[in-house]
Amino acid sequence: MHEISRIRIPEISYKKFMGNIPGGESSLSIPLSVLDLVPVLSGKTAAESFKNSLDLAQQAENFGFKRYWMAEHHNMAGIASSATSVLIAYIAGGTSTIRVGSGGIMLPNHAPLVIAEQFGTLESLYPGRIDLGLGRAPGTDQLTAMALRRNLEGTGEDFPKNLMELRAYLSPENAGSAVRAVLGEGLDIPVWLLGSSTYSAQLAGILGLPFAFASHFAPSLLHSALKIYRESFRPSASLEQPYAMAGVNVVAADTDEEAEYLSTSLFTAFLNVIKGTRTTLQPPVDSMNSVWNESERYAVMQMLNYTFIGSGANVRSKLLDFAAETGLNEIMITSHIYDHRARVHSYEIISELCLQKNPVYIRS
Repeated sequence: MHEISRIRIPEISYKKFMGNIPGGESSLSIPLSVLDLVPVLSGKTAAESFKNSLDLAQQAENFGFKRYWMAEHHNMAGIASSATSVLIAYIAGGTSTIRVGSGGIMLPNHAPLVIAEQFGTLESLYPGRIDLGLGRAPGTDQLTAMALRRNLEGTGEDFPKNLMELRAYLSPENAGSAVRAVLGEGLDIPVWLLGSSTYSAQLAGILGLPFAFASHFAPSLLHSALKIYRESFRPSASLEQPYAMAGVNVVAADTDEEAEYLSTSLFTAFLNVIKGTRTTLQPPVDSMNSVWNESERYAVMQMLNYTFIGSGANVRSKLLDFAAETGLNEIMITSHIYDHRARVHSYEIISELCLQKNPVYIRS
């Protein structure tokens, strides 16, 4: 019978054993990054979640991950990243080299001027380390979206216009304008477009911006979106060639059995999304059989198509296959693991097996 207190997490650093794995002599040839939804754990507080996220970011920096992004969500009991810009400052202030950013800021919820000022402030505080990832969904339900905006006149359909306005505020040419985001003007803040469909993929391609796809929860259009992005790409001052990233869920542990057990928190979280139940992240259970029915299991697994669970060697093989299948420039990993030490250890395992410790990263 599993109990959280009985999960074995080594006190010392995870041992390198790549030489013992077939093909283990070569690392994954692309950077890996972290997506943190700042989960609120059952029986815990948001304040504890923030401390856990800072610790994870510090560990991820040491492990060699390239970015640490957080996503804007609202009215969700299990996600504490609603004040995304505030948390970016908190994480960046507690780290030294890892890039920190939004995955993403939901632009329809904000005036472009406000985001330009916030991210101009962040880039001024932490130069060369801030990413601005933008999405066109509200990141919440319609009622909450109304509360955020006071009206729904500004929708995802206004996204291109709002994006152009935001980029104008960040440009040095805006210095002569009547309305200025003085703190962000002319700063080198990489703007990414995020999406779970082909819309933002095409827009990112046309504008010559880097693109990130949310395949960790919306896998069905990943290949179509990547194809459209690459075919529509036009070189820009920001980017000469397409740069695509996609998200996956990973639960890595010392054994396949332990990883499968830890992954039940992930399954329960997505089951609650399907059922419209807002809960905190739940502890793992011995079996999901009593938690979901067959139709619910099928729906969850459809959403989690790009989810890699198992021991280090198992997960590494799946990540390598995913990279080869998609031709991505970067992979972003999120891990819904209840026990904080187990979550950190999952990223440690991934880093030891997949990351080059001193890779040459391209600026994007």
